[in-house]
Amino acid sequence: MRSVARRPLMAAALALMLLGSACTTAPRYEDLKAGTFKGQLIVLWVGEGGPDGDGAFVFVPDPQSPLTFTRLGRRGPGAEIRPGLMYTDGGSIPRLAQVFRGFSPWGYAPSYMVHDWLFIARHCLRDGLASAEQRKMADVTFEESAAILGEAIKTLVETRRVQPNDIAAGAITGAVGSGIARELWDKPGACTSSWLKPEHLAAAEQAVPGSTRFATGLRTTGAAVVQNVPPARIVGRVGF
Repeated sequence: MRSVARRPLMAAALALMLLGSACTTAPRYEDLKAGTFKGQLIVLWVGEGGPDGDGAFVFVPDPQSPLTFTRLGRRGPGAEIRPGLMYTDGGSIPRLAQVFRGFSPWGYAPSYMVHDWLFIARHCLRDGLASAEQRKMADVTFEESAAILGEAIKTLVETRRVQPNDIAAGAITGAVGSGIARELWDKPGACTSSWLKPEHLAAAEQAVPGSTRFATGLRTTGAAVVQNVPPARIVGRVGF
């Protein structure tokens, strides 16, 4: 299942990697500073997903130790980002590009979760449906969202969670600052696509008790009446 928040990375990354250049407002990856990650990243498989066969996945915050990214030397809104419960497909890297080292859709997964959440928060703020946690992101600009992704990737590199790859890191950072991504950043009516269906919300709560307190959206009210919770399992867990 692909959320609206993942599409800017997929479309813009394809343009950058295949055309070799693009109009982007993203900062240069080399100029960014690493921050810090803490908490747990948990990814839950909740079904077969769409016709492409990739499956449907949900990012599930650990209620005891939620994934949190803190930017270096920043204060105020956007200085600390804590993603909520949401659909994800990792980095939405085009299949053509996945054969190259550094372009796995899950290679920089913690960074992608942070960037996903910024896009979802932006959409819900625009639509007047933002949660209290999303409202903390109100002052994060489009340009900052690209910088934050780059900083998060650099954090994974400098803490030796991933191998250095300036080509991949730079291309992905540039992709999310492209004109294509900006159009999607400002897209109205996109908030509700990030809300979990009741059956998936129930599955998340069953797999990680207490995680649904990080959920947003009106659909979450139906979770308690789900009779048959679909099969689900944790397919990825990373701790910091």
